[in-house]
Amino acid sequence: MTERDDHRIRTYLALGDSFSEGLMDESALEDGRFIGWADRFAHALTQSPVGSPDLLYANHAIRGRQLGAIIDEQVPVALDLKPDLVSFVAGGNDVLRPAADVDGLAEQLERAISAMRAEGIEVLLGNGFDTAAFSPVLRALRPRVAVYNAHMWTLAGRHGCYMLDLWGMRPIYAQEYWAPDRIHLSTQGHTMVAQSALGVLEEDRVGIRGFRLSKTSKPLRDRMEDEAEWLKEHLAPWVGRRLRGTSSGAYLDPKYPEWVRAAELPLEARSQSGHHVSPAAHRAAADDAASADTAETPGTSGDQGAPDSPGTSEAPGSSGP
Repeated sequence: MTERDDHRIRTYLALGDSFSEGLMDESALEDGRFIGWADRFAHALTQSPVGSPDLLYANHAIRGRQLGAIIDEQVPVALDLKPDLVSFVAGGNDVLRPAADVDGLAEQLERAISAMRAEGIEVLLGNGFDTAAFSPVLRALRPRVAVYNAHMWTLAGRHGCYMLDLWGMRPIYAQEYWAPDRIHLSTQGHTMVAQSALGVLEEDRVGIRGFRLSKTSKPLRDRMEDEAEWLKEHLAPWVGRRLRGTSSGAYLDPKYPEWVRAAELPLEARSQSGHHVSPAAHRAAADDAASADTAETPGTSGDQGAPDSPGTSEAPGSSGP
């Protein structure tokens, strides 16, 4: 890793898609923004020996972004600001696509990583979640996600990057760590990822063991009903956005485009009535930008409405997938 005067992180910038934006953390802010793992990680760094109480944080991750758009729009921000640390979890929305060129994605990723490392920026990568834990539709992506993950491990070793191993984080595949869409994390999931990211930087590895995923005990009939509901409530709307050429993040600005003090980040946001914002309200906020038939953002492709897949940084981690 690059040597700094005292090895402490004083500035941290999050790049990526919906995974790092924070969807679907139930602790949504009043303006519809989500908190998410990156906010929680930034706050934790203010109390860590590898961070600083005065740590400054910015977050340019936007839902629906594909790797090319993240490199074109967000990486230049990192090269301009030159933060001590950048989290760069991207590629999930690309890996979801049937014709995805996984080797080509890795080449794009390497060019971006090389540029940031040349400026002395520490980079935290995140690989894709294991999609074998999800719907059969997402499970079919497992081989592609695995290849993309292998490339990311190669890049981490080649360029001296930190790696947030989302694929190997076996406890996170329990149902309570996921939102109803089976693609984004719940508050518990975002919290676990933030803790794991801090462990990576502190070199305090949690003793996670095993490789097999636990199997559901639900009867087949219940599983079929759950699958039908998921297809109707979550997959069908995404397919509709894709057919219209819209992106869920087409008109969204970054959550924290300028530096903010990480120690002052809201991590327990409440509505004006004093009650926690409901999960239904969070889902509505997540779909706001996609509810109309809108044009795609300049510099992005119409396919960016692809849902992040767990296991891809936006397939979580892949966000990754």
